[in-house]
Parts: sequence; C-alpha cells; structure tokens
Amino acid sequence: MLNHKAIKDLRSKHLGPSLRLSYDNPLHIVRGDAQYLFDVKGNRYLDCVNNIQHVGHCHPKIVEAAQSQYKKLNTNTRYLDEAIVNYARNLTQTLPDGLDVCFFTNSGSEANDLAMRIARNYEQSKETIVLDGAYHGNLSSLIEISPYKHNGPGGSGTPDYVHVIPMPDPFRGQYRGERCAEQYAKEVQEAIVRIQGRNRNSFAFISEALMGCGGQLILPEGFLQKAFELVKKAGGLCIADAFNNGMEYFNLFGGNPVSCAVGQAVLNVIRDEGLQAHAEHVGNYLLQKLHSLQNDHDIIGDVRGRGLFIGIELVRDYQLTPAANEAHTIVNSMKEKGVLLSTDGPDHNVIKIKPPMVFSKDNAHELVSKIDETIAEL
Repeated sequence: MLNHKAIKDLRSKHLGPSLRLSYDNPLHIVRGDAQYLFDVKGNRYLDCVNNIQHVGHCHPKIVEAAQSQYKKLNTNTRYLDEAIVNYARNLTQTLPDGLDVCFFTNSGSEANDLAMRIARNYEQSKETIVLDGAYHGNLSSLIEISPYKHNGPGGSGTPDYVHVIPMPDPFRGQYRGERCAEQYAKEVQEAIVRIQGRNRNSFAFISEALMGCGGQLILPEGFLQKAFELVKKAGGLCIADAFNNGMEYFNLFGGNPVSCAVGQAVLNVIRDEGLQAHAEHVGNYLLQKLHSLQNDHDIIGDVRGRGLFIGIELVRDYQLTPAANEAHTIVNSMKEKGVLLSTDGPDHNVIKIKPPMVFSKDNAHELVSKIDETIAEL
C-alpha cells in the first residue's frame, strides 16, 4: 500500500491542481461504515459532513443491491427495463402532486444543467434571476448562474443575462428581522422590472431550497412562496416543468439499471428504518444542544438548520465580523479529536454539519461536547 507522501506526490503529478484536499493534514481514508470513516491506521472518525451517503457508508442493503444488479445487467435507457420505471414511480410518490416525470442524470450539476435547458426551451430566453452566494453546479452553464463561483477565485464575474439579488440571510444579510422575507422578495420584483426594462419578458428564477455553499442558510419563512408568486405573475418560470421539443434526451449512464437499483434500495432503507423521522428527531436534539452551547460562547453568532442540515456561524464581535480563521482552526482541531466537519459560506465562517441520516443522539452528544472543548481551547 502506498504511504501518505507517495499518494500526495502522485496526486500532484497526475491530478489537476484545482482538486483540493480537506484539512491542513489530509486524511488517508480506507473504509467507511454507517456514520464512521476509518483511516489507514485504523483510526475512527465521526463523519458529520458526508450527507451524500444518505443512509450511511457501505450500508449492506445498498451494497447488495448494486452487486446483485451488476451481476445481471448494466446498460442504458434505450431498452425496456423494470428497474428504472419502478424507481421513477416510487421516487415520484415521495414528491408533491404534479411532480411525476423523471429525467435521470449522473450528478446534481447535470440535473441543474438540464433544468436550465428546460427553462430556456420553454421561455426562449437566457435571462435568469439567482441568489447571491448560490452554487448550482460545476458545468460552464451553471458557473455562469452561480455567484459563489463566478464571483470567486478564478471567476469572470456575472454575465449580463444573470440578475443577482442579495442572499436572503436573516442573520448577517442586507435585510434582517421579521420583515426581511418581504424585503428580499422585493429584490426579486426589482430584478423582474430590470429584465422587463430591457424588453425581455421571459426569464427563469432558480433557488436552492436550503443554501449549502451560502452557509447552511435557511431562507426566511415565506420568501420562496412570495418570490415564486412574483415570478409566475410576470410570466417567468420557476424551473419545475418537464420538456419535449423534439430533441432526444439521452444520458449515457443516467438511469442505468445499477444506479436505479441502488436508488430504490436507498428509498427502501429510508422507509424501513424510519430515517426521515430519525433525522428530524436527532436534528432537533442537536440544534437544541447547539443553541445551549451558543449561550456559553460569544463566538457562536448563529445556529440554524432543518433536520440534519445544520450550520454554526462564527463571528468575532457584535458587528458580526466573520470569524473565518477561527472556523478553520476549529474544523482542523475537531479532526484531530476524531470528528469530521468543514466550513462554508461566502466568508468561510460557517461550520457545516450534514451527516448521514443514521447519525445518532450519542453522536450528537459527542459532537457538541468536542465543539465545546475545542472552542474553549481557542
């Protein structure tokens, strides 16, 4: 097995330099199990950021589903196959009425790119309203509508057809307090007026329901509903239709039988193990403990979240100066204590917590205890 230095040397030689490693002293992870990761020396880490593994790392039923389907067949959507139609039916049954048509892609970036194609085909326009700090994916079409990227390092700024409104942040944003949802919605209306002033009457509005790169941001209550009403009233699209313009949509691996079998297994595990209710219960417990911790440490400016999607925003003073260096130090110190976290937000001062859904109350207690200890050490 290659040692730590050899792997880093090979990365430097054969991988693009824009691929980043987490932590000042990167980890060599070799195994995962539920909410835990293990390094090459056998050290166990509580994984508080890998939410992509919804039901935990290497869940035996997910592994079994992938192996079983791979032994039989893995091809594409140009053949009749039960796995994709059953998965599409069962997946859409978890969604609100009217959302019952699927396009399967290989990533969130591909999905959002397709969503933009749908919107632009429908509206015959590239005009797009976005939220500042938003990140929608790593394809060129999505970098263009992602201020988190096009206004960041290496970015080329906002295209003239992209209209950015202030990030709806009720803690440190342009508008705060009880009326801020209405004030941010007014910014959407002003963007609509600007578009119409350019003799453009067609546009799209795209927004994350919860802003991850924006700093684990929970949008002000009522903002999205009001924004959607304004957009639809003006003839805009909120990116929720399917399309059929005569051009075939084909994705070489999107919707393949193995992926659909895995997706179905994930749905089954979430249902059979009651993971949605579990995530809500544990998440509420964790938020309660973090709010208590906030009373003990002035550096914790805000604690926010829904379920197991949680952010801790660190500030240095009552002027809410972002404490980015302190957040970086805490995350690296927590790694040394066996807990994996990361930072996010435009100022990189938000500690991001997004563990797999199997995260337990005991895990929450360990996390809070070690955060308390680490902040005290600053």
